[in-house]
Amino acid sequence: MCQNHGVAYIKPGEVEIQEIEYPKLALGDRKCEHGVILKIVSTNICGSDQHMVRGRTTAPAGLVLGHEITGIVIEAGRDVEYIKVGDLVSVPFNIACGRCRNCKVGQTGICLNVNPARPGAAYGYVDMGGWVGGQAEYVMVPYADFNLLKFPNKDQGMAYIKDLTLLSDIFPTGFHGAVMAGVGPGSIVYVAGAGPVGLACAASCHLLGAAVVIVGDMIQERLDQAKSFGCEVIDLTKDTPLEQAIAAIIGVPEVDCFVDCVGFEARGHGSNSGTELPATVLNTAMAVTRAGGAIGIPGLYVTGDPGAKDKAAQEGSLSIRIGLGWAKSHSFYTGQCPVMKYHRALMNAILYDKIKIAKAVNVEVITLQDAPRGYKDFDKGAAKKFVIDPHNMIMN
Repeated sequence: MCQNHGVAYIKPGEVEIQEIEYPKLALGDRKCEHGVILKIVSTNICGSDQHMVRGRTTAPAGLVLGHEITGIVIEAGRDVEYIKVGDLVSVPFNIACGRCRNCKVGQTGICLNVNPARPGAAYGYVDMGGWVGGQAEYVMVPYADFNLLKFPNKDQGMAYIKDLTLLSDIFPTGFHGAVMAGVGPGSIVYVAGAGPVGLACAASCHLLGAAVVIVGDMIQERLDQAKSFGCEVIDLTKDTPLEQAIAAIIGVPEVDCFVDCVGFEARGHGSNSGTELPATVLNTAMAVTRAGGAIGIPGLYVTGDPGAKDKAAQEGSLSIRIGLGWAKSHSFYTGQCPVMKYHRALMNAILYDKIKIAKAVNVEVITLQDAPRGYKDFDKGAAKKFVIDPHNMIMN
């Protein structure tokens, strides 16, 4: 039997590589005939993983991390008809059955059958169904015919693998935020946060035809990365009010579309940039988005945050100016990205050279053994998207 190793959460600030069980085509005691086992080609570190590793969720020690997975099928269950052994595939981070009412209308991020606790499931994530994560050498994927995106040509797929690995989450999530905010030809957009999702969102805004994409962040390296592919940037450590900073770029203090790519660990602006203020981005969105505009919120907000400073925030309750949003007739769109809604089209955009998403988010490929270093560098604000190569198939 093949050995398997994975990245496990140990305690706040610490992950380690552990030997873990080799995956089986099984759901508990029942054979999983609709599943496959993948040899993982690439698996990415996500900002959502960092929330757990920082101790900002109720994640248990020993949880095997990782929900961004690309791999080669090495075993398939009896009922898998269209995915074959040897196929190179992208795995949506949403686990979806394909049978429930939500899946049938494309709401795969909130499948009703794959998590007994709540709608929606994901690999290697707290409260998301207990599925084993994919920052490993091998992983089991259920409902394979429905979930998996097969790349048309394996050799071409490997040639574009640094871009295609981003189809499992970050690229569709950034794109989803832009779509939900109404970005289209000629739009003026503000993207809050220049982490990997923010950078993917900004690149998606360009793909959708935005006229101006403004990115705000507190880390200069990340702002420089956003500038490298044509974004305007705002340093949020400065005391200039955001409305004034926007007006200095476009002449008016408001934007058409706003995308929150920060989430619940947000900090204040200017002199408050070192202070955690979890409602800051949402309140800022309502302040600077024009009347009738839309606000996309792919940034993560949780129902339980043990690291929050006040009791309300520990339960996911934030003080937001909903009256302002109501008065301006804003539209708010929240929740996980339904990856399957976008990943095939975005795959084509990559394969036909319409976007260089790996360059935009500054992909760095690392070994599985180097994953703990990747987590630490990411936590320090590195302007990189760390892609783990468990079998050295990309580096070689």
